[in-house]
Amino acid sequence: MQQITNTILMIRPINFRMNEQTAVNNYFQETIDVKNAEINAKAQEEFDAFVAKLRQVGINVIVEQDDVLADTPDSIFPNNWVSFHENGDVAIYPMFAENRRKERREEIFVRLENEGFKIENIIDYTSAEDEGIFLEGTGSLLLDRANGKAYCALSPRADEELFIEFCEDFDYFPVVFTANQTVDGKRLPIYHTNVMMCLAENFAVICLDTIDDKKERKNVIQHLKSDGKEIIEITESQMHQFAGNMLQLKGANNTPYLIMSKAAHDSLTASQISKIEKHCEIISSSLETIETCGGGSARCMMAEVFLPRA
Repeated sequence: MQQITNTILMIRPINFRMNEQTAVNNYFQETIDVKNAEINAKAQEEFDAFVAKLRQVGINVIVEQDDVLADTPDSIFPNNWVSFHENGDVAIYPMFAENRRKERREEIFVRLENEGFKIENIIDYTSAEDEGIFLEGTGSLLLDRANGKAYCALSPRADEELFIEFCEDFDYFPVVFTANQTVDGKRLPIYHTNVMMCLAENFAVICLDTIDDKKERKNVIQHLKSDGKEIIEITESQMHQFAGNMLQLKGANNTPYLIMSKAAHDSLTASQISKIEKHCEIISSSLETIETCGGGSARCMMAEVFLPRA
């Protein structure tokens, strides 16, 4: 199984703004005193510049337009509702915020088939929403495809039982833990695993300080080390600049790149950068509006496509 792909799906926003329904447990979101139309225009500018940078190095970016009628402020983060797998399986996930459920669109699958990809089965977990149970795609679960492991930080958006069910269905070994951040003096669960951890082919960028339970932390470290991954630690303040929200992709000639936002890149130390650059080049782009209002960054914007070609 390959760990990284050269093809991603991205959704260009039409109604991007701060989503009041996700702000209840996404502590990365902030309110800014700007009209929504202006916020959306800025988000589109950031999105277009980001896509251009990825395409420049030969990453295959499939851009689908958001549906103007759906009023989906977070559609720019498609990796939360869908994942595409090498055997042709597609998983569709249950979402915490009701207005995010409208992001799931059949025409996305039609588009991928038109692009020459083959979809064999759709595994749909969305009925869990009726019971108030959620698992938000590769935001909640980080897949080590090559070693058959899935990492998940439990939160209101990542249910343990459903995560285990996913691992059984897709043949992954589950690595479960809790990751916290300090909010108003309290330790509260981080909403998505992929803001505190990034899994690349030969390394992992991770904020170990968020895993308060020493046994759980030791377990995560052991799994990463036993699979030969170099552990590159980041601090909680770097995590708040989205330094955990990165994704490794392949460009032209199978060249690997680590993709992140400018804020994430700027927060890294020279030592951390040199550790990453031993493995691959860094590509970063300014995503300030998207990060501030959306509470998500570069990795959240990219749904990896591992589907086989038809």
